[in-house]
Amino acid sequence: MAIISPVSAGLSSATVAPVATPTDSNLSTRSSGAEGFDTAISGALNSLNDQHLYADQLARDAATGNLQSIEDYMIAATEAQLSTQLTVAVRNKALEAFNEIMRMQV
Repeated sequence: MAIISPVSAGLSSATVAPVATPTDSNLSTRSSGAEGFDTAISGALNSLNDQHLYADQLARDAATGNLQSIEDYMIAATEAQLSTQLTVAVRNKALEAFNEIMRMQV
């Protein structure tokens, strides 16, 4: 596969559009989509943390003999484990997509 550079394609450097650099005013006016994504990721990670904290509390209760039903602990621990596996899978897919984008030739 041949790589075509702007020079070999007959384009002069004067016709290539300059790359816009972010300024403070551009950063302060973020789109609502970016804020929504940030909120969704933050909420999902907080939920994952809460699930693990709840499972840990039930494990402490089981160890001290204060747990009424072992099923509650098993359910909480399994939910926390599955949520962690899902989070890791999503992270891995995001990293794969990022690496694929970085390998693309412009």
